[in-house]
Amino acid sequence: MAAQIDLNQKVLEILEKHSDMVRRICFVFLRNKSDVEDIFQNVFMKLLLRKTSFENDEHEKAWLIRVAINECQDLLKSFWQKNINIADYVDEPFKDKDENELLQVVLSLPQKYKEVIYLYYYEGYTVPQMSKILKRSENTLYSHLHRAKKLIRKKLEGKEDEYSF
Repeated sequence: MAAQIDLNQKVLEILEKHSDMVRRICFVFLRNKSDVEDIFQNVFMKLLLRKTSFENDEHEKAWLIRVAINECQDLLKSFWQKNINIADYVDEPFKDKDENELLQVVLSLPQKYKEVIYLYYYEGYTVPQMSKILKRSENTLYSHLHRAKKLIRKKLEGKEDEYSF
């Protein structure tokens, strides 16, 4: 019984420490508040059911990121996501016009670029760290990061048609 209380306390601590990060990751992928909340619950339910402990805080954070990304990708592959227009349900998370414009540009990027931009700029991961989390080569991630920045720059300048992948 005491072990269960300790586990619940640990999960609550992790929830408090990383809940904003998990929600932001989910929003970057899903752009829909109700889907974000569903995936958020799934991620922390998996944490609660996890039988092994984490090596350190970085391992804990990386695990949550990976699970959140996987859960979001699974939802996006589902039948319902493919057959609804997600643009009808987009929430506006920022009041500032510039921040909102930048967010919309980032959200419009292909998935592989969206992931690296989020992890690099919002979570502060280095490319070698992202390589371990995403299980991709560092060179691939450097390329994705470079291309994503170039795409963002072009889209913000209104030249998105000149550069496509």
